[in-house]
Amino acid sequence: MGTADKIIRLVVAALFVVLYFTKVVTGVWGIVMLVIALMFVATSFLSFCPLYLPFGIKTNNCCKKKE
Repeated sequence: MGTADKIIRLVVAALFVVLYFTKVVTGVWGIVMLVIALMFVATSFLSFCPLYLPFGIKTNNCCKKKE
């Protein structure tokens, strides 16, 4: 997982948390957003997203061949 991907995930997670605690989003949708925010934070710190595996997505540049 690339740096830009990690930063985007952390920013979106922070936005979801702020929306929940300012009561802009409440109820079931608020809980869903908190769970997604938790997953975003966890995948950012682990540098691994299990959903990328089946699709072969790589957001880092470490595996590119130099020509």
